Amino acid sequence: MSERVWVKTTLDGRPVEVINGWICLAGQPETDEIVVLEEHPNRQAILEAVPKATHMAGRLPLTLAEASVAQAALRRHHDRFDGTPLAVSERLRQAVWKKACAEGVE
Repeated sequence: MSERVWVKTTLDGRPVEVINGWICLAGQPETDEIVVLEEHPNRQAILEAVPKATHMAGRLPLTLAEASVAQAALRRHHDRFDGTPLAVSERLRQAVWKKACAEGVE
């Protein structure tokens, strides 16, 4: 069963939702994390295009309210613990990859 949390609808009518721990655009996974706009390398261009944006989810600009909804849904999904060997292996894989990326691996 997939958990779906609506975040917003884009100007062209596509839904932005959090589905099973992923922020999705029209049902397709976009990202699993939200970046504060102040930390985004293209913040000036984003603010020119979307002045009310405070966060980015992949290529999706979000307002503070939208980011709060999305972050809460992501947190609820990640706070659930699945102790199956496959789930533990996937969490370990993600942690190793995030550490490698933080250290500069591309």
